[in-house]
Amino acid sequence: MANNQNSSSPGTRWGRAVVVGGGYAGLVTARVLADHFTEVLVLERDPVRPDTGVHPHVPQGFHAHALLARGGDVLEDLFPGLRAELAELGAPVLDYGERISFLLPTGYAPTDPVGVPIQSFTRDELERRLRQRVLALPSVRLLPATRCETVTGVAPGRLDRVRYRTDGADESTEVTADLVVDASGRSTSLDRWLTDARLPVSAKTVIKAKFTYTSALYERPAHDPQDFDIAYQMAFAPGVPRGGVVLAVEHHRWMCSLLGVDQHVPPTDDEGYLDFAHSLGNPRLAEQIKRGTRQGEIHRYTNPGNEWRLHHKNTRWPERLIAVGDALCVFNPVYGQGLTVAALEAELLGRLLRRRRAEASGLDGLSRAYQRAAARVIQVPWTMATSSDLMWAPAGQPPAARFAHWYNRHVFALAVHDPGVWARFVRVLNMTAPPSLLFRPAMLAKVVRRVITRPASTRVPMGGSDEPPGAGA
Repeated sequence: MANNQNSSSPGTRWGRAVVVGGGYAGLVTARVLADHFTEVLVLERDPVRPDTGVHPHVPQGFHAHALLARGGDVLEDLFPGLRAELAELGAPVLDYGERISFLLPTGYAPTDPVGVPIQSFTRDELERRLRQRVLALPSVRLLPATRCETVTGVAPGRLDRVRYRTDGADESTEVTADLVVDASGRSTSLDRWLTDARLPVSAKTVIKAKFTYTSALYERPAHDPQDFDIAYQMAFAPGVPRGGVVLAVEHHRWMCSLLGVDQHVPPTDDEGYLDFAHSLGNPRLAEQIKRGTRQGEIHRYTNPGNEWRLHHKNTRWPERLIAVGDALCVFNPVYGQGLTVAALEAELLGRLLRRRRAEASGLDGLSRAYQRAAARVIQVPWTMATSSDLMWAPAGQPPAARFAHWYNRHVFALAVHDPGVWARFVRVLNMTAPPSLLFRPAMLAKVVRRVITRPASTRVPMGGSDEPPGAGA
């Protein structure tokens, strides 16, 4: 039975936490909750087993995923030895500067070490390993093939009673929790829960950017040494509407995802898929597709853009309920931020819970404190992603987004000749340094010098105008 008291002795665990959704975000959150609750109940609507990887309600699971360096560090803290465990399966650990063939809109990035280690693997294998680790925790119980029907409250302004039904069960089950976590993804029913409780639905910010991903796995030829583990071409508005990535992943395979904006849709047949890869500026993607042996189907997924539910601005946000992962904020996957942000949200929740246990301050007020703090975690990656996505719109681009896009073009142009600039960009990209690193005096001086000294005839790099926002207006 849940312990619904608002206070407890220092160090005492709370009773029950319920996590709605057993995908990646739900698993990393359950791992954190297991340190603070005597029971963590995870409700997963798909019939998953400990060895299940990608499951039906994770359509993006068949596509290439990036875990930024900051996210990798958080996962290693939560799951010690995970990096080595994946490496034993053949998932390479690499320096972001050394073994990446990275085609920027202005040319290839340097291949000098930058001191930012990352690891490439499939979402399938990552989620399988996390699920096995989480289910081994004595306080965690996962109910597969179980749908959350609703979340209600035992008191006004509080949502802490969960009703669920397992496939084949004659009746629903209802439990009361000390904390409910919505990790059910983009298709969350949270708006309905709030409406049914006569609470206001949180506002949303939506930035559209229609990217379509078409992905396949390829067995790498035997005795096929390569001088790279990742080959990438960046899409960049408005002149580079196609891109893609090929990643060396576990079990000696390549994971390839081709992407296109709006009508640039990568095909799902082998011939068309290869032709699309040949249309890219980085030839290494097509080379590996042509040389590899495809495993399984070619999958397609279209992401309509970014969506942030502004729960931190909801003045009547209920007690005992929080949202994580895509149930809180959906990022355009092209920037590889989603996995890392979900890990940072779990880390944040752990810090808040540790503090409250140490102070014996109880759980009332936690949900609002968490949503406010989570908004600060989201703000930087959201701004970075949406500033780029806004530039695909034909009109109405905000001045801030236009400036960021203009500045990035100059950073990219400098980076292809200056390993120090590239190292700064890589640290910001991987969330190991703040964006302000790209605006420090030495960096600003390089950008200004480039703008002033470049001949006018060469001021239009690949992807758009070299003029600052507002020039000529």
